[in-house]
Amino acid sequence: MLKGKEIILGVTGGIAAYKAVELLRLLTKAGANVHVLMTKAAMEFVTPLTFQTLSMNPVHSELFNLIAEREIGHIALADRAQLFIIAPATANVIGKLAHGLADDLLTTTVMATKAPVLIAPAMNVNMYQNPLYRENETRLRQHGFHFVDPVQGMLACGWEGEGKLQDPQLIFEAALALLARKDLAGERLLVTAGPTREEIDPIRYISNYSSGKMGYALARAASRRGARVTLISGPTCLQEPWGVETIQVTSAEEMRQAVLVRSAASTIVIKAAAVADYRPKVRAAEKLKKTDQPLILELVKNPDILEELGKAKQGAFLVGFAAETFDLVRNARKKLTEKNLDLVVANDVSQPGAGFNVDTNIVKLLARDGSVEELPLLTKDELAEQILDRIVALKKG
Repeated sequence: MLKGKEIILGVTGGIAAYKAVELLRLLTKAGANVHVLMTKAAMEFVTPLTFQTLSMNPVHSELFNLIAEREIGHIALADRAQLFIIAPATANVIGKLAHGLADDLLTTTVMATKAPVLIAPAMNVNMYQNPLYRENETRLRQHGFHFVDPVQGMLACGWEGEGKLQDPQLIFEAALALLARKDLAGERLLVTAGPTREEIDPIRYISNYSSGKMGYALARAASRRGARVTLISGPTCLQEPWGVETIQVTSAEEMRQAVLVRSAASTIVIKAAAVADYRPKVRAAEKLKKTDQPLILELVKNPDILEELGKAKQGAFLVGFAAETFDLVRNARKKLTEKNLDLVVANDVSQPGAGFNVDTNIVKLLARDGSVEELPLLTKDELAEQILDRIVALKKG
């Protein structure tokens, strides 16, 4: 996702500096060439060798030091950067930047770069809430700096509250968003994900193996590309995507109500959830006790949310998923026609690497114009980008 991108990671002096190591790993794993700048205080918490080993680039900390031959260090780094991240960012460095002060390599390089700057603050809760700090952050935002807000939690100083560095995965997502093309700007996208659960009694339910990974990948990718995204999710163990409105539901009926309320305002609807086809006719109020007799459950059909959307469609681009075990193309094409869809993402879940609860998928994309595009084995994040590319192309006609 970041192959060939030149990123500067600035690390300042705080206990959260160790989390910058995980952020660096995420960036390099995605293909970025990362150059780490450390303040002297940061080197008291994590050694430069750690960052140098993971980035495979020298770590920079000295202002008066040439990078190569006659290159001036802070200018060369500033010119090279396509994105500048400061994580963690202390109140001190944020205050200096807000007032145009440049007295070390990190602040000098920020002052010299034309790349977007993403700041992830981390500090004591009282510092974070201090009016002087709030003014400094507001000033930087007004000048076009981007922020990933800290979270609430137990801080290293013993206080509890806002100021804890945001999860590195979400800082990574914010970085991806700043570098992504914005070909979905102006679109309002609704995505469903995960399984639903249909309760038998207070402790048992009917469900399926869906992990929600495909829907979450689509929501993340669409948000990065500029869409305003709402994700309606059944029960999963996944982290809510950064920058996405996420609504948690449990049953098929709860998902149906949430979708119908929001679909009218959406320009693109992607139904990636694996909604249960049936539910128990009667939900027992108490736990069903085990007996020697067979347990017989009477099931009734759940409403078909995708079919309802297709019948009521008023201009929104509608995408469905077809998880099949045989006659993949024929069944997917039938779904495309019967449910009035614009695109179907069809996969044979009996294939290795293409079923539920895995990180990869193998699909065919069937469009209303009769075309069938076969994609190779891809990660679900890669596939999400391919699906969105296809949607953008089809909407343009």
